Amino acid sequence: MSPQRGSHDWNAIAIRLVAATLAYNVIEAVVALWSGAEADSIALLGFGLDSIIECSAAALLFWRLRVEVRGADHATVERTERRVHRFVGGTFIALALYVTAQAIVTLWRREPPAASGPGILLAAASLTVMPILSFWKLRAAREIGSAALRAEAKETLACAYLSLALLVGLALNAIAGLWWADPAAALVMVPWLVKEGREGLRAEGCCGD
Repeated sequence: MSPQRGSHDWNAIAIRLVAATLAYNVIEAVVALWSGAEADSIALLGFGLDSIIECSAAALLFWRLRVEVRGADHATVERTERRVHRFVGGTFIALALYVTAQAIVTLWRREPPAASGPGILLAAASLTVMPILSFWKLRAAREIGSAALRAEAKETLACAYLSLALLVGLALNAIAGLWWADPAAALVMVPWLVKEGREGLRAEGCCGD
């Protein structure tokens, strides 16, 4: 992917990246909800909920990119961009609420993350796939000047962080009995999620930042 590509080429790249994110999140949601129900795991059920939140953001962003590719005028593209950016901001707030609620329930019940085989494989896959998707979506966001795409790329990175928190929590619980490591690590991310959500709701942020 050469940086010399024009805006139209990067829009096409962005559409493929967002479509890949949407497809992966659908699979992630199904596997996480199924394995979470099988293992009676709050962490995995919550991971599936996170995937559904990200699916909604990716779907709306896909629509925004298609509007531009179809040759809409600048005013229409800008109006769509602001709407989608606000929606993605709202999903950040929803994600912050989910992480906080899940962590509080886990700490209250003193429930360690469940060692589900499919869940562990899913978290490991997300930790591999999501940073790559996020990197290229951030690159595409800079090229086409889309704050909405930039915000959604950061949400994809948040998914990778939650995957890491889950895996670290499982490891620390197995090795040292630190059952609270997973919710504690997830809570660290909440202020950043709220900050990104507030910026999105105000349709703030420039891709050149």
